[in-house]
Amino acid sequence: MSTYSIQGQPLEATVVGCTKLKDTEWISRQDPYVCLEYGSTKFRTTTCTDGGRNPTFQQKFVFSLIEGLREINVTVWNSNTVTYDDFIGTGKIQLAKVLSEGYDDSSWSLQTKTGRHAGEVRLILHFANAKRPSSSFAPSAPPFQAPAPPQVPVYTTMPPTHPTAYAHPTPTPYASYQSPYPSYPPSSVAYQTSMYSSPYPSGYPPSSYPPPPSAYPPNPYPPHPQASPVYPPSPYHGVYPPPPY
Repeated sequence: MSTYSIQGQPLEATVVGCTKLKDTEWISRQDPYVCLEYGSTKFRTTTCTDGGRNPTFQQKFVFSLIEGLREINVTVWNSNTVTYDDFIGTGKIQLAKVLSEGYDDSSWSLQTKTGRHAGEVRLILHFANAKRPSSSFAPSAPPFQAPAPPQVPVYTTMPPTHPTAYAHPTPTPYASYQSPYPSYPPSSVAYQTSMYSSPYPSGYPPSSYPPPPSAYPPNPYPPHPQASPVYPPSPYHGVYPPPPY
């Protein structure tokens, strides 16, 4: 329950409707309405004509709260045009929840004058200035923090190996085996006697190119007339062409 003063603060109450009301009519359907009373303040809903046992209203009222008064009286009646209105049932609406949480959407039981069940009435209560009771509780626990991972020492050098960690390998039958092939790479003597013992071969560098002028350039083509027979050869002997006759 709230511990601060609520004097004069507004409280909204919306009458939604009633369910399973006691029926006071024998021939026609009853016409219910709801009355709310808080201190000296009274409100009445409109009449739900032919509402019968399950009337709906959807009407909102605003009360001015009184310090020390934590309940609202509710009464449901059946409207009559000729005789007095018929009493259906009454009940009390507790305000503890709405004053502490700010909202309450509940159905409240109604009873007849003899204490018998007369149905239920549903109200939606809203208190905008409510203060949650959690503000008076002890502060919550500090936020969770994951523990720091353990510090692992960093080795600057490899840790020494235990002398008995591994047994000394025993000789095997293949330890005295010798390969019939020479080892690789071959000895340095083989390289000294090879053709690659010097950086360049004996015939290096090659002779100059082109050849000396005595052999270059070649003789002109076709050959000179004085140095070769007649070209092309003539089918006739003698001077070519033959003299005219």
